Amino acid sequence: MTLSEQLIYAVLWLLFGAAHSVLASETAKQLTRVLFGRLERLAYNLVAVLHFVATVAAGRYLLGGSEAEPFDLPPLIQGGMGAALVAGAGLILLALRHYDLRRFAGIALVPEGAVPEPLHTDGLHRHVRHPLYSGAFLLLIGGATDPFGLATCLWASLYLVIGTWFEERRLISLYGDTYRRYRAAVPAFIPWRGRAR
Repeated sequence: MTLSEQLIYAVLWLLFGAAHSVLASETAKQLTRVLFGRLERLAYNLVAVLHFVATVAAGRYLLGGSEAEPFDLPPLIQGGMGAALVAGAGLILLALRHYDLRRFAGIALVPEGAVPEPLHTDGLHRHVRHPLYSGAFLLLIGGATDPFGLATCLWASLYLVIGTWFEERRLISLYGDTYRRYRAAVPAFIPWRGRAR
């Protein structure tokens, strides 16, 4: 693994993040509504999944993937990373229970001009604003057992932090002061203070 391979992988994550943010913009949504109608969310999700898979596959190819030697980690660290994987998966599954999954995935045909989903401040959202991202961070940390996993952890985590900034701007435009109050009371990823009422 060379520095240039790492930089290429970083640029691929940068391109993924930029494309994801651009496609989530209102202008892009209007265009995809013209092209796909009420399937606009499904089209967005399919493009995102395909782009994500291509980014990770390119990183695996560049950084050695399955042929890369795993890090020689002490058993306690290995156990902690395994626990992070399990906790991350569990957190994501628990968080998904509070969403309309058909709407989230884009398979529910939502009428044009429909009211957005209500702001979720119950369940895990009482403790962190972005429990799905919290679970993703744990998965990334748990998977950082070799050079590819570590690079993926670094670049994907950076993407999540930057993506959160864009997501929060969207949530403020959608929910206004309600979201601002929620953001002031509840931390983004780690439940270190307060909770939503």
